[in-house]
Amino acid sequence: MLAGKRILLVIGGGIAAFKSLDLIRRLRERGAHVTPVLTRAGEQFVTPLSVSALAGSKLYRDLFDLTDEAEMGHIQLSRSADLIVVAPATADLMAKMAQGRADDLASTLLLATDTPVLVAPAMNVRMWQHAATQRNMALLRGDGIGFVGPNEGDMACGEFGPGRMAEPMEIVAAIEGQFAEGPLVGKHVLVTSGPTHEPIDPVRYIANRSSGAQGTAIAAALRDLGARVTFVTGPAVVPAPEGVDVQRVETAAQMLAAVEAALPADAAVFAAAVADWRVANAAGQKMKKDGSGKAPELEFAENPDILARVSKMAAGRPGLVVGFAAETDDVIAHATAKRLRKGCDWIVANDVSPATGIMGGAENAVTVISDKGPESWPRMGKAEVAQRLAARIAQSLGS
Repeated sequence: MLAGKRILLVIGGGIAAFKSLDLIRRLRERGAHVTPVLTRAGEQFVTPLSVSALAGSKLYRDLFDLTDEAEMGHIQLSRSADLIVVAPATADLMAKMAQGRADDLASTLLLATDTPVLVAPAMNVRMWQHAATQRNMALLRGDGIGFVGPNEGDMACGEFGPGRMAEPMEIVAAIEGQFAEGPLVGKHVLVTSGPTHEPIDPVRYIANRSSGAQGTAIAAALRDLGARVTFVTGPAVVPAPEGVDVQRVETAAQMLAAVEAALPADAAVFAAAVADWRVANAAGQKMKKDGSGKAPELEFAENPDILARVSKMAAGRPGLVVGFAAETDDVIAHATAKRLRKGCDWIVANDVSPATGIMGGAENAVTVISDKGPESWPRMGKAEVAQRLAARIAQSLGS
Protein backbone atom coordinates (compact mmCIF):
# COMPACT_ATOMS: atom_id res chain seq x y z
CA MET A 1 0.00 0.00 0.00
CA LEU A 2 2.90 2.38 0.72
CA ALA A 3 5.15 1.33 -2.16
CA GLY A 4 6.22 4.44 -4.03
CA LYS A 5 4.42 6.82 -1.69
CA ARG A 6 6.29 10.01 -0.82
CA ILE A 7 6.20 10.83 2.88
CA LEU A 8 7.48 14.15 4.18
CA LEU A 9 8.34 13.51 7.84
CA VAL A 10 8.60 16.51 10.17
CA ILE A 11 10.41 15.61 13.40
CA GLY A 12 9.62 17.93 16.30
CA GLY A 13 11.62 18.54 19.45
CA GLY A 14 10.68 15.98 22.08
CA ILE A 15 12.14 12.86 23.64
CA ALA A 16 9.74 10.85 21.46
CA ALA A 17 11.82 11.89 18.44
CA PHE A 18 13.82 8.70 18.92
CA LYS A 19 10.72 6.75 17.79
CA SER A 20 10.83 8.61 14.49
CA LEU A 21 14.03 6.75 13.61
CA ASP A 22 12.18 3.45 13.83
CA LEU A 23 9.22 4.99 11.98
CA ILE A 24 11.51 5.88 9.06
CA ARG A 25 12.80 2.31 8.95
CA ARG A 26 9.29 0.84 9.02
CA LEU A 27 8.10 3.12 6.24
CA ARG A 28 11.06 2.29 4.02
CA GLU A 29 10.52 -1.43 4.62
CA ARG A 30 7.12 -0.93 3.00
CA GLY A 31 8.54 0.84 -0.02
CA ALA A 32 7.80 4.43 0.96
CA HIS A 33 10.16 7.28 0.12
CA VAL A 34 10.83 9.36 3.25
CA THR A 35 12.06 12.96 3.11
CA PRO A 36 12.93 14.17 6.63
CA VAL A 37 12.58 17.68 8.01
CA LEU A 38 14.27 18.11 11.37
CA THR A 39 13.43 21.09 13.58
CA ARG A 40 16.15 22.81 15.59
CA ALA A 41 14.54 21.48 18.76
CA GLY A 42 14.43 18.01 17.23
CA GLU A 43 18.22 18.12 16.79
CA GLN A 44 18.50 18.06 20.58
CA PHE A 45 17.16 14.49 20.58
CA VAL A 46 18.26 12.88 17.29
CA THR A 47 21.18 13.73 15.04
CA PRO A 48 20.82 14.93 11.45
CA LEU A 49 23.23 12.19 10.35
CA SER A 50 21.19 9.35 11.87
CA VAL A 51 17.92 10.68 10.40
CA SER A 52 19.40 11.23 6.93
CA ALA A 53 21.15 7.86 6.91
CA LEU A 54 18.01 5.94 7.83
CA ALA A 55 15.88 7.88 5.36
CA GLY A 56 18.42 7.43 2.58
CA SER A 57 17.71 10.97 1.43
CA LYS A 58 18.69 14.56 2.05
CA LEU A 59 17.65 16.07 5.37
CA TYR A 60 16.11 19.56 5.43
CA ARG A 61 16.56 21.92 8.38
CA ASP A 62 16.83 25.56 7.35
CA LEU A 63 14.20 27.90 5.98
CA PHE A 64 16.84 30.31 4.70
CA ASP A 65 19.04 27.81 2.89
CA LEU A 66 20.53 29.62 -0.12
CA THR A 67 20.59 26.55 -2.40
CA ASP A 68 17.15 25.19 -1.53
CA GLU A 69 15.32 28.49 -1.29
CA ALA A 70 16.60 29.68 -4.67
CA GLU A 71 13.96 27.29 -5.98
CA MET A 72 11.43 28.02 -3.22
CA GLY A 73 12.32 24.78 -1.50
CA HIS A 74 9.71 25.02 1.24
CA ILE A 75 6.97 25.24 -1.40
CA GLN A 76 8.33 22.31 -3.38
CA LEU A 77 8.83 20.19 -0.26
CA SER A 78 5.30 20.76 0.94
CA ARG A 79 3.64 19.99 -2.37
CA SER A 80 5.73 17.18 -3.78
CA ALA A 81 4.77 14.74 -0.99
CA ASP A 82 1.74 12.44 -0.96
CA LEU A 83 1.42 12.90 2.81
CA ILE A 84 3.04 15.07 5.49
CA VAL A 85 3.55 13.35 8.84
CA VAL A 86 4.50 15.31 11.97
CA ALA A 87 5.99 12.94 14.55
CA PRO A 88 6.48 13.95 17.23
CA ALA A 89 4.06 16.87 17.06
CA THR A 90 4.95 18.95 20.11
CA ALA A 91 2.62 21.40 21.80
CA ASP A 92 4.64 24.20 20.20
CA LEU A 93 4.34 22.76 16.69
CA MET A 94 0.60 22.20 17.11
CA ALA A 95 0.20 25.78 18.33
CA LYS A 96 2.08 27.11 15.31
CA MET A 97 -0.06 25.05 12.96
CA ALA A 98 -3.30 26.18 14.62
CA GLN A 99 -2.27 29.85 14.55
CA GLY A 100 -0.87 29.77 11.00
CA ARG A 101 2.63 30.77 12.07
CA ALA A 102 5.58 30.34 9.70
CA ASP A 103 8.80 31.18 11.52
CA ASP A 104 10.89 28.09 10.62
CA LEU A 105 11.04 25.52 7.85
CA ALA A 106 8.63 23.05 9.45
CA SER A 107 5.87 25.56 10.22
CA THR A 108 6.32 27.32 6.86
CA LEU A 109 5.96 24.17 4.76
CA LEU A 110 2.95 23.10 6.85
CA LEU A 111 1.31 26.45 6.11
CA ALA A 112 2.24 26.37 2.42
CA THR A 113 0.90 22.90 1.69
CA ASP A 114 -2.28 21.56 0.15
CA THR A 115 -1.13 17.99 0.92
CA PRO A 116 -2.93 15.93 3.62
CA VAL A 117 -1.29 16.17 7.05
CA LEU A 118 -1.19 13.56 9.82
CA VAL A 119 0.16 14.46 13.27
CA ALA A 120 1.29 12.25 16.15
CA PRO A 121 1.19 14.42 19.31
CA ALA A 122 3.77 13.90 22.04
CA MET A 123 4.08 16.01 25.18
CA ASN A 124 3.76 16.09 28.95
CA VAL A 125 0.34 15.03 30.22
CA ARG A 126 -0.37 18.49 31.68
CA MET A 127 0.53 20.15 28.40
CA TRP A 128 -1.74 17.76 26.48
CA GLN A 129 -4.65 18.35 28.86
CA HIS A 130 -4.19 22.13 28.92
CA ALA A 131 -7.15 24.03 27.49
CA ALA A 132 -4.92 25.79 24.95
CA THR A 133 -3.66 22.49 23.51
CA GLN A 134 -7.17 21.09 23.38
CA ARG A 135 -8.36 24.23 21.57
CA ASN A 136 -5.53 23.90 19.10
CA MET A 137 -6.37 20.25 18.50
CA ALA A 138 -10.01 21.12 17.85
CA LEU A 139 -8.97 23.84 15.37
CA LEU A 140 -6.64 21.46 13.55
CA ARG A 141 -9.30 18.77 13.34
CA GLY A 142 -11.67 21.34 11.89
CA ASP A 143 -9.02 22.15 9.29
CA GLY A 144 -8.95 18.49 8.27
CA ILE A 145 -5.70 17.52 10.00
CA GLY A 146 -5.54 13.83 10.90
CA PHE A 147 -4.41 12.59 14.33
CA VAL A 148 -2.89 9.35 15.61
CA GLY A 149 -2.55 9.15 19.40
CA PRO A 150 -1.43 10.23 21.85
CA ASN A 151 -1.35 7.13 24.00
CA GLU A 152 -1.56 6.88 27.76
CA GLY A 153 1.42 5.71 29.79
CA ASP A 154 4.57 6.62 31.69
CA MET A 155 6.29 9.84 30.63
CA ALA A 156 10.00 10.57 30.46
CA CYS A 157 9.30 13.31 33.03
CA GLY A 158 8.03 10.69 35.50
CA GLU A 159 4.32 11.47 35.17
CA PHE A 160 1.62 9.12 33.88
CA GLY A 161 -1.28 9.85 31.54
CA PRO A 162 -2.14 10.73 27.94
CA GLY A 163 0.63 12.36 25.96
CA ARG A 164 2.93 9.55 24.82
CA MET A 165 3.51 9.49 21.09
CA ALA A 166 1.84 6.57 19.30
CA GLU A 167 4.14 3.65 18.59
CA PRO A 168 5.78 3.52 15.14
CA MET A 169 3.59 0.67 13.88
CA GLU A 170 0.46 2.53 15.02
CA ILE A 171 1.60 5.51 12.99
CA VAL A 172 2.35 3.26 10.01
CA ALA A 173 -1.20 1.87 10.22
CA ALA A 174 -2.60 5.41 10.32
CA ILE A 175 -0.48 6.37 7.31
CA GLU A 176 -1.73 3.32 5.42
CA GLY A 177 -5.25 4.41 6.32
CA GLN A 178 -4.58 7.73 4.58
CA PHE A 179 -4.04 5.84 1.32
CA ALA A 180 -6.93 3.42 1.72
CA GLU A 181 -9.28 2.95 -1.20
CA GLY A 182 -13.01 2.49 -0.96
CA PRO A 183 -16.36 4.24 -1.08
CA LEU A 184 -15.65 6.28 2.06
CA VAL A 185 -12.37 7.83 0.94
CA GLY A 186 -12.47 11.53 1.78
CA LYS A 187 -15.19 11.04 4.41
CA HIS A 188 -14.77 11.65 8.13
CA VAL A 189 -16.77 9.38 10.42
CA LEU A 190 -17.00 9.73 14.20
CA VAL A 191 -17.55 6.56 16.25
CA THR A 192 -18.11 6.31 20.01
CA SER A 193 -17.61 3.04 21.83
CA GLY A 194 -17.30 1.29 25.18
CA PRO A 195 -18.77 2.15 28.57
CA THR A 196 -18.29 5.28 30.63
CA HIS A 197 -17.11 5.21 34.23
CA GLU A 198 -18.83 7.67 36.55
CA PRO A 199 -16.87 8.07 39.80
CA ILE A 200 -18.37 7.55 43.25
CA ASP A 201 -15.04 8.29 44.91
CA PRO A 202 -11.43 8.03 43.68
CA VAL A 203 -11.52 4.19 43.67
CA ARG A 204 -15.17 3.32 42.90
CA TYR A 205 -17.37 4.07 39.93
CA ILE A 206 -20.68 3.28 38.21
CA ALA A 207 -20.36 1.44 34.90
CA ASN A 208 -22.00 -1.17 32.69
CA ARG A 209 -21.02 -4.42 31.01
CA SER A 210 -20.16 -3.03 27.57
CA SER A 211 -16.90 -4.46 26.21
CA GLY A 212 -16.60 -2.01 23.33
CA ALA A 213 -16.39 -4.89 20.84
CA GLN A 214 -19.17 -3.69 18.54
CA GLY A 215 -17.99 -0.09 18.38
CA THR A 216 -14.41 -1.20 17.75
CA ALA A 217 -15.55 -3.48 14.90
CA ILE A 218 -17.57 -0.63 13.36
CA ALA A 219 -14.59 1.74 13.47
CA ALA A 220 -12.39 -0.90 11.79
CA ALA A 221 -15.00 -1.61 9.10
CA LEU A 222 -15.36 2.09 8.28
CA ARG A 223 -11.58 2.46 8.16
CA ASP A 224 -11.38 -0.47 5.75
CA LEU A 225 -13.81 1.34 3.42
CA GLY A 226 -11.45 4.32 3.31
CA ALA A 227 -12.98 6.62 5.93
CA ARG A 228 -10.96 8.80 8.24
CA VAL A 229 -12.27 7.60 11.59
CA THR A 230 -12.21 9.43 14.92
CA PHE A 231 -12.76 6.80 17.60
CA VAL A 232 -13.91 8.15 20.97
CA THR A 233 -13.81 5.31 23.47
CA GLY A 234 -14.52 4.83 27.12
CA PRO A 235 -12.47 2.34 29.18
CA ALA A 236 -13.31 -0.68 27.02
CA VAL A 237 -12.02 -4.22 27.37
CA VAL A 238 -11.40 -4.61 23.63
CA PRO A 239 -8.31 -2.76 22.29
CA ALA A 240 -8.93 0.14 19.92
CA PRO A 241 -8.33 -0.61 16.22
CA GLU A 242 -5.20 0.55 14.45
CA GLY A 243 -5.30 3.18 11.75
CA VAL A 244 -7.91 5.39 13.42
CA ASP A 245 -7.67 8.52 15.56
CA VAL A 246 -8.26 7.24 19.10
CA GLN A 247 -9.58 9.59 21.79
CA ARG A 248 -9.77 7.90 25.20
CA VAL A 249 -12.19 9.19 27.83
CA GLU A 250 -13.61 8.02 31.15
CA THR A 251 -16.86 9.87 31.85
CA ALA A 252 -19.90 10.92 29.83
CA ALA A 253 -18.92 14.58 30.16
CA GLN A 254 -15.47 13.82 28.77
CA MET A 255 -17.01 11.84 25.92
CA LEU A 256 -19.27 14.76 25.00
CA ALA A 257 -16.29 17.12 24.95
CA ALA A 258 -14.30 14.73 22.74
CA VAL A 259 -17.25 14.31 20.36
CA GLU A 260 -17.74 18.07 20.03
CA ALA A 261 -14.01 18.54 19.42
CA ALA A 262 -14.06 15.88 16.67
CA LEU A 263 -16.80 17.59 14.67
CA PRO A 264 -17.44 18.32 11.84
CA ALA A 265 -17.99 14.82 10.45
CA ASP A 266 -19.85 13.36 7.50
CA ALA A 267 -21.40 10.69 9.72
CA ALA A 268 -21.46 9.82 13.41
CA VAL A 269 -22.09 6.40 14.94
CA PHE A 270 -22.88 6.42 18.65
CA ALA A 271 -22.22 2.85 19.75
CA ALA A 272 -21.01 3.74 23.26
CA ALA A 273 -23.01 2.58 26.26
CA VAL A 274 -23.01 5.94 28.04
CA ALA A 275 -24.13 5.91 31.67
CA ASP A 276 -27.47 7.70 32.06
CA TRP A 277 -26.56 8.99 35.49
CA ARG A 278 -23.53 10.27 37.37
CA VAL A 279 -22.96 10.77 41.10
CA ALA A 280 -23.45 14.45 41.80
CA ASN A 281 -21.89 14.24 45.27
CA ALA A 282 -18.88 12.07 44.39
CA ALA A 283 -16.38 12.04 47.23
CA GLY A 284 -12.88 13.42 46.86
CA GLN A 285 -11.52 10.70 49.13
CA LYS A 286 -12.28 7.01 49.48
CA MET A 287 -15.50 6.47 51.42
CA LYS A 288 -15.03 4.48 54.63
CA LYS A 289 -17.40 2.21 56.49
CA ASP A 290 -18.11 3.63 59.91
CA GLY A 291 -19.52 0.44 61.45
CA SER A 292 -23.06 1.80 61.64
CA GLY A 293 -24.30 -0.33 58.75
CA LYS A 294 -25.64 2.79 57.09
CA ALA A 295 -24.83 3.11 53.40
CA PRO A 296 -23.63 6.49 52.07
CA GLU A 297 -26.30 8.62 50.45
CA LEU A 298 -25.52 9.09 46.79
CA GLU A 299 -27.14 11.90 44.86
CA PHE A 300 -27.58 11.28 41.14
CA ALA A 301 -27.64 13.75 38.28
CA GLU A 302 -28.53 13.04 34.67
CA ASN A 303 -25.64 12.83 32.23
CA PRO A 304 -25.63 14.83 28.98
CA ASP A 305 -27.49 13.13 26.13
CA ILE A 306 -24.72 13.04 23.53
CA LEU A 307 -26.79 11.39 20.78
CA ALA A 308 -29.67 13.86 21.13
CA ARG A 309 -27.37 16.86 21.36
CA VAL A 310 -25.56 16.00 18.10
CA SER A 311 -28.76 14.91 16.33
CA LYS A 312 -30.43 18.24 17.08
CA MET A 313 -27.50 20.53 16.30
CA ALA A 314 -28.65 23.62 14.42
CA ALA A 315 -25.33 23.89 12.58
CA GLY A 316 -22.60 21.39 11.87
CA ARG A 317 -24.79 18.32 12.27
CA PRO A 318 -23.30 15.23 10.58
CA GLY A 319 -25.19 14.24 7.43
CA LEU A 320 -25.95 10.84 8.99
CA VAL A 321 -26.37 10.22 12.71
CA VAL A 322 -26.66 6.62 13.90
CA GLY A 323 -27.56 5.71 17.46
CA PHE A 324 -27.65 2.40 19.33
CA ALA A 325 -30.38 1.15 21.62
CA ALA A 326 -29.53 -1.67 24.01
CA GLU A 327 -32.85 -2.95 25.32
CA THR A 328 -33.99 -5.87 27.46
CA ASP A 329 -37.69 -5.92 26.46
CA ASP A 330 -39.98 -4.59 23.70
CA VAL A 331 -36.82 -3.89 21.73
CA ILE A 332 -38.31 -2.54 18.50
CA ALA A 333 -40.98 -0.44 20.21
CA HIS A 334 -38.53 1.15 22.64
CA ALA A 335 -35.91 1.72 19.93
CA THR A 336 -38.43 3.27 17.52
CA ALA A 337 -39.53 5.69 20.20
CA LYS A 338 -35.90 6.46 21.01
CA ARG A 339 -35.11 7.36 17.39
CA LEU A 340 -37.95 9.88 17.31
CA ARG A 341 -37.09 11.26 20.73
CA LYS A 342 -33.38 11.68 20.01
CA GLY A 343 -33.78 12.96 16.46
CA CYS A 344 -31.20 10.65 14.89
CA ASP A 345 -31.48 9.13 11.41
CA TRP A 346 -31.04 5.47 12.31
CA ILE A 347 -31.19 3.45 15.50
CA VAL A 348 -29.42 0.10 15.70
CA ALA A 349 -31.40 -1.84 18.30
CA ASN A 350 -30.36 -5.03 20.04
CA ASP A 351 -31.64 -7.26 22.81
CA VAL A 352 -29.10 -7.31 25.64
CA SER A 353 -31.14 -9.29 28.15
CA PRO A 354 -28.89 -11.78 30.00
CA ALA A 355 -30.29 -14.78 28.13
CA THR A 356 -28.96 -13.50 24.78
CA GLY A 357 -25.31 -13.31 25.85
CA ILE A 358 -24.87 -10.32 23.54
CA MET A 359 -23.58 -7.77 26.06
CA GLY A 360 -19.85 -8.53 26.13
CA GLY A 361 -20.25 -11.49 23.75
CA ALA A 362 -18.89 -12.17 20.26
CA GLU A 363 -22.21 -12.03 18.38
CA ASN A 364 -25.04 -9.58 17.92
CA ALA A 365 -28.56 -9.60 16.53
CA VAL A 366 -29.69 -6.13 15.53
CA THR A 367 -32.62 -4.32 13.99
CA VAL A 368 -31.84 -1.15 12.04
CA ILE A 369 -34.66 1.34 12.40
CA SER A 370 -34.93 4.30 10.02
CA ASP A 371 -37.73 6.43 8.61
CA LYS A 372 -38.51 3.43 6.42
CA GLY A 373 -39.25 1.27 9.43
CA PRO A 374 -37.41 -1.64 11.11
CA GLU A 375 -35.10 -4.03 9.28
CA SER A 376 -34.07 -7.06 11.35
CA TRP A 377 -30.76 -8.77 10.62
CA PRO A 378 -29.99 -12.38 11.55
CA ARG A 379 -27.68 -13.09 14.46
CA MET A 380 -24.06 -12.90 13.31
CA GLY A 381 -20.58 -12.03 14.53
CA LYS A 382 -20.01 -8.43 15.60
CA ALA A 383 -17.44 -7.97 12.83
CA GLU A 384 -20.05 -9.02 10.26
CA VAL A 385 -22.61 -6.63 11.77
CA ALA A 386 -20.01 -3.87 11.54
CA GLN A 387 -19.18 -4.60 7.90
CA ARG A 388 -22.83 -4.65 6.94
CA LEU A 389 -23.52 -1.39 8.79
CA ALA A 390 -20.43 0.28 7.30
CA ALA A 391 -21.61 -0.69 3.81
CA ARG A 392 -25.03 0.84 4.54
CA ILE A 393 -23.37 4.04 5.76
CA ALA A 394 -21.23 4.21 2.62
CA GLN A 395 -24.31 3.74 0.47
CA SER A 396 -26.16 6.49 2.34
CA LEU A 397 -23.30 8.99 2.12
CA GLY A 398 -22.78 8.23 -1.54
CA SER A 399 -26.41 8.70 -2.54
